[in-house]
Amino acid sequence: RRGGGGGLAGAKCHPRYRDYPPVTRAALPYAVRPRGHTLGAATALAACNDLGQPVVVQGGRTGLTGAARVQPGEIVLSLERMTGLAVPDRQAASIVAEAGATLQALQEAADSAGLMFGVDIGARGSATIGGNVATNAGGIRVLRYGMYRAQVLGLEAVLADGGVLTSLKGLPKDNSGYDLSQLFIGTEGTLGVVTRAALRLHPKPASEVNAFCALSSLDAAIALLGLLRQKLGPLLSAYEVNFAPLYDVMVASMAMRAPLPAGSPVYVLAEIQGSEPERDGERFAEVLMQAVEDGVIDDVVVSQSSREFRALWDVREDANRVLFSIKDLIGVDISIPLARMGNFLQEAHAAIHAVDPGADIYVFGHLGDGNLHYQVRTVDPAAAYDIVYRGVAAAGGGVSAEHGIGLDKKKWLHLVRSDAEIATMRRLKTALDPRNILNPGRVFDRFLPMTIAL
Repeated sequence: RRGGGGGLAGAKCHPRYRDYPPVTRAALPYAVRPRGHTLGAATALAACNDLGQPVVVQGGRTGLTGAARVQPGEIVLSLERMTGLAVPDRQAASIVAEAGATLQALQEAADSAGLMFGVDIGARGSATIGGNVATNAGGIRVLRYGMYRAQVLGLEAVLADGGVLTSLKGLPKDNSGYDLSQLFIGTEGTLGVVTRAALRLHPKPASEVNAFCALSSLDAAIALLGLLRQKLGPLLSAYEVNFAPLYDVMVASMAMRAPLPAGSPVYVLAEIQGSEPERDGERFAEVLMQAVEDGVIDDVVVSQSSREFRALWDVREDANRVLFSIKDLIGVDISIPLARMGNFLQEAHAAIHAVDPGADIYVFGHLGDGNLHYQVRTVDPAAAYDIVYRGVAAAGGGVSAEHGIGLDKKKWLHLVRSDAEIATMRRLKTALDPRNILNPGRVFDRFLPMTIAL
């Protein structure tokens, strides 16, 4: 209901609604926006399932693969009004959040309790917890804290028929049967709709230091990553890369002062988080100076204050400003094994320029976990997409690192998942959503699953 409360009437699985007149398909609204309780979403889905009405689930709509794009015949289940956040549990280092709460609101709640949440992404002010869970979001600190899956202690999710699964105990150890929460993480709302999540929090670091480095090559950046891991271990919390010519373009229009001159082939932003302020920064600086002496780093600037720390991160996030201003730019989110990343970049660049000699290519991303954001300004987007995704498959990578498959990537899923894997995905979909109402057509086009020989 637009502007209304709990959901649709007439859902047989919820007794409190049995006295309402039954819902007909013609009476369905364009969007359902339940507020403050899972029951609203459950009732809506029960009614839609009875009618065979396809539903697209929406949160912050910050995804990049078209998963929230409304298709003909679909109605919207928006979770934007389910924004509740429980008081953080300091002893258990956890918090329960509703699906429509933003990542930033969660981060601020954790911070107010002297804790931190391990995932951070650029769209933190708009991206919602439900969408983050549904896509298994990653971001800048996967190196230290892991993907979103590693933050989830339990979920509440609504099935296609309106049934509700609740597992919000938040127990770090619970092997009491199947861990059903895992079914809904990274499956993009195709198996069920996440409405609440119990999430792991972490101690707030006592020290945070970052450094911006200029390097001569990708090989040097990978060598520096190895050195920092070896010398600093879990202190290393982020390792971001920016390839030429992106940084050069950024510097030309940057409102802030550039931390290092343009002109180097590769730039890296490395961050540490620790518990010993008097020692952590010194250890970090020692390793960086060793890398300079060994010829791994050409130039480096290290933050000396919280203001400088934030300023270096602002440079990293300024890449989005530049890229959003470029017309006819396509972008892909991919993961590549570090050992094969150099060959992939060389071959993809050459293949794209063979098709479109005037193409501009901009690459940045989370080098610590092999996740690149590969952007191309080209007159032939279809060819560029195909070149990149086939190159990813040949390199043993993934066509989606942290944004899911949605509508836009499903034609390439078969390049990186076997027939047996996709058939198993379809079997799960058929079992949990037999009428195919939940985000239909996302991830793959469903049809009868193949028989798998065991």
